This record gives sequence, structure tokens and C-alpha cells, in this order.
Amino acid sequence: MRINQAWILTLATVVLCLAVPADGEDASPRKWLSATAYAVPKETAPDGEGYFSIIPGLDGRLYIGTHANAVNAWLVEFDPKSKAMKAVVDAHKAIGKDIKGFGAQSKIHTRNNVGASGKIYFGTKQGYPTATEKREDYPGGYPMVYDPKTGETKVYPIPVPHHGINSITPDESRGVAYISTCSDHRPGPGENAIFLILDLKTGNYRQLMDTEHFYGFIVVDYLGRAYHPIHGGDIARYDPRTDKLERLKQSIDGKPPTPESRLALTTNPDPINWDVTPDGKTLYSQPMQGNALYSYDLTQEGDTLAGRTLGTLISGAKSVDCRAMCVGRSGTCWVAITEAAEGINLLHLCSYKAGEKEPTDHGCVSVSNPDYTPMTDAAGKNLPFHGGLIKLADGHTTSRHVILGVTEGHDGNVYILMLIPYTVLQVPVPRK
Repeated sequence: MRINQAWILTLATVVLCLAVPADGEDASPRKWLSATAYAVPKETAPDGEGYFSIIPGLDGRLYIGTHANAVNAWLVEFDPKSKAMKAVVDAHKAIGKDIKGFGAQSKIHTRNNVGASGKIYFGTKQGYPTATEKREDYPGGYPMVYDPKTGETKVYPIPVPHHGINSITPDESRGVAYISTCSDHRPGPGENAIFLILDLKTGNYRQLMDTEHFYGFIVVDYLGRAYHPIHGGDIARYDPRTDKLERLKQSIDGKPPTPESRLALTTNPDPINWDVTPDGKTLYSQPMQGNALYSYDLTQEGDTLAGRTLGTLISGAKSVDCRAMCVGRSGTCWVAITEAAEGINLLHLCSYKAGEKEPTDHGCVSVSNPDYTPMTDAAGKNLPFHGGLIKLADGHTTSRHVILGVTEGHDGNVYILMLIPYTVLQVPVPRK
């Protein structure tokens, strides 16, 4: 999931031409939320990119994965109290190999998850090959576990050669972690996404199935059952109590998912954002290009997982993009979603909590400190990969690109990952 730089230049040109709303465009005042921006160390994300990779640890600090294509990847720790940000894991140092080019561990693409012990679970993934590099030049991704208490990182072997790690979810009570790999649509035309069990003690793997569902998230429910989406809309569920893998159908509002829901597409499918409530009893789901939020009761029985529509996220949006959804320890589902408006991908923050009638769009997100990091060099020339902010005609400064991560902090703030430069946006939890 890479931001195309040619597309960025084209978009910038379009934005410069947009002095006033187009005919028929809604020019009514928008609600705005004020965010404070903090730059991720630029040597860890030189292209200004990152992915779903943000989670609060039990210590209240945020753990953020980075992307440095053809170079390396780092796990960065952000302390909201001191505002200090530092790299705590160097992927290449952890594995003891410093391969450059396509063989590098270029990304931490996993959302990151926290075990009951407080350890941070994440994995590495491939970047992008040049015309002269082969897909086989990438050896494969490594699951890793970082312990904030000791500063030590445990590295597990590559589970599937040439595949990156897309998702890792621990169940420390059973001594396992569930893993999803990513082949990046190679050899193609579809995706290979292997659902595996990792024995945390021995480092041995057991393959459950190839789900063929790209960028799948794994969740574990209140009974310890692990779920993974399957290409085409079915859902894999592994029950460690019976050691059985089930293939569940799904329904939405009593019927099979419609093409409009984007939950069960076989052609040009969406990555589907998943997360589970702290009690493990409710799964929230949101397709990348879908403008609605869905939920599933994980206590139900049967071979069909019945879901329901919770409602629209952005009223009146013509098109949306969402790669950032989470459930916080408060039980609130947060969605950082962009709509095509003002010639950009305009960021909104939405939420839903059980018992509410529908999701709430809290408004668009503005950056209160646009000078939070240098954007030009000593000669006044714009730095590369620093064009992610734009000042709109109404005076608000906001992000212009898609958003790649969101999490609920332990300090009364929601944190969003902005691109170009790679940035953490701190938004106070909105009042309804």
C-alpha cells in the first residue's frame, strides 16, 4: 500500500487550482478538531510513509512502526508525557543482517498488538523492488516481540519464505501468537496470505490455511478463538480448545453482504479494517472504500457470523478511504477516514460505542502547529516528502493524503498517523 509520488504531484496541481468550491459542492461550514503534530524521527521514515502500525503499551507509551524502503525498519516509542520519541528496535540489528535493496526488512506493516505481559508484538515486511531486482531477493519477514521493561527484542524465524508479516496477534495464556503473511500479490494475480500459529516457546509454526485475503487483521475473542478474513467474504475461525479450523459464512442485517458493503468482494476487494472490543465479544469491521461501520456479536453460535450495519461514517461523502480503525480500551471504536473533498483526502475522526444509535462524525482534523518540524532546507527549498499539509481557504491547516493508523491513548487523546512527513497527530477525545 504505497503512496504514488506522481499521483501526489498531480493532486498538488489540482489543489492549487481550487480557490473556491466547485459548482454544486457543499460550502457549508465544517466542524473542526484541533490536533497537535509530532514528527516521527525522519531517519526512520525517509519517504514520509508508514502503515497501520501504532498501539499504546501498558506503560501508556505509543509504539509505532516505520518504513524506510530498501534500507530498514524501526519500532519507535513515543512518550505522550515527555513528548520524546526514539527508536527502540532496529529491525536489521535485531535479526543480525543488514541487507539493502529489496532484501531489506523495509516495513513494519503490522498494526502491533500488546500481550498481557506488556510485550509489543510486531513483524517486518518487504518493500518495493527495482526493475533489476527479483521478488525472491526478499528472504521473508520476521515476527518480533519487544519487551519495554527490559529493552530486549525476541526474533522468531521467517514463517513463509519471501512473504512479509502483515498481522500478529498474541494469546500469551496459551503460549501462541497468530500470524498472517503477505506475498504482495506475487506470484499473482491474487494474494497469498497464510494464516499460521506460532508457538512462542519453541518458535515452531503450524499453517492453518491460505486465506488469499490481503492485509487481513487477526483478532482473538473471549474464548481464545482466532479469526482471519478469507477472500470472498468468508471468515476463518480457529478454536484452540478443539484444535479445529472453521470456515464461517457471514451475513449483514440478515442477508448476504451486498457488493455495496464491500465486505465480500472477489474482484478488486478491499482491505478490511478489523478490531475487537476489550472483552473479546464484539468485532468491528470497516472496508477501506466503504462509508459504513459494521459489528458482529462473537458470542453467537452457528456456522454463519451475523453482523449488522451500525450506520454511515461521513454523511454525504462521494468517496472515502479508510486504513485506520481501532477499538480502544474504553470500548470505543475509532475511525480515521478521509473523504474526497477540497481536492484532497480530507481527514475526519469518527467513533462508535455500544449503545449509541449510530456512528458520530466528530469533524475534520486541523493541525494547530504546522511549523512542528522544518519543511524547507537552509536555502528555503522544500524538503522532499514533506508536502503532506495544506492550508485551506477557510484558514485551517490539515493533512492532504490518506491516513494509515489510529489508536486510543491512555491519556484522553486519540492518535492518528499522517503521511509526508510521517507524523503523529494528537487529538483530544471529542465530547459528544
